[in-house]
Amino acid sequence: MTRRGSIRGFASLLFAGGLAFLLLVIGAQFVFGDAPMLIGNEILKTAVADTGAANIVTSVVLGYRGIDTLGEIAILFTAATAAGLVLGHSRVRHEAEAERSGRDADAGFILLTSADLLFPLLLVVGFYIILHGHLTPGGGFQGGVILATAFFIPLLARPSSPVHHAGLSLIEGVSGAAFIVIGILSLAMGQAFLQPMLGKGVVGEVLSAGTLPLLYLAVGLKVGAELAGLLAHIADVETEREMDTTVEDV
Repeated sequence: MTRRGSIRGFASLLFAGGLAFLLLVIGAQFVFGDAPMLIGNEILKTAVADTGAANIVTSVVLGYRGIDTLGEIAILFTAATAAGLVLGHSRVRHEAEAERSGRDADAGFILLTSADLLFPLLLVVGFYIILHGHLTPGGGFQGGVILATAFFIPLLARPSSPVHHAGLSLIEGVSGAAFIVIGILSLAMGQAFLQPMLGKGVVGEVLSAGTLPLLYLAVGLKVGAELAGLLAHIADVETEREMDTTVEDV
């Protein structure tokens, strides 16, 4: 082993030892089985009264740390945009080459029928999870993934069908802007960012928790549009590769 390798190994060992010592010191400060949930206990006591949401997770995600949620949405947007730039290609549809390859563009009858049946069901489930996120576990992120799946399954069954990227971008932009506008309106009314407006209503009912359901709807549409667009880009790239390979074989 060279001298440089020995120094690097010693530095790594020293860092690992220091990190282990730090974790042991921090762990020694806690009493086993009695974690100091100071903030958590306060949220449990006041979340329902403050936001009117039966699901306390929604109160935390949209009420108490709404700016952090906005940052998560921005990160997802940045990741989807970067992936779209890397994978982005115009949709390739060479019908003559597909005929020469001897393969159909679309799937069989069973897959097409299944995709048509699943599409409305997934839409209903996705919007249900989004609009009931303030009542039960779920919300915009989970429902948005289901919405993206609802639009992606028909694309797998019909790879030759066009993908309306402009429409997805419009939904993504409008929903993201709506999320921010609701937060700004809260500030303009002298409240905290994203603090529920329009009244809290009756806890446990669909029309409750003020603007929190609207925020989750904006999050769900934005997440769904971003993921659907990303999956469509990936499908476009895979379709191009398959068609290029088929043409080369022919």
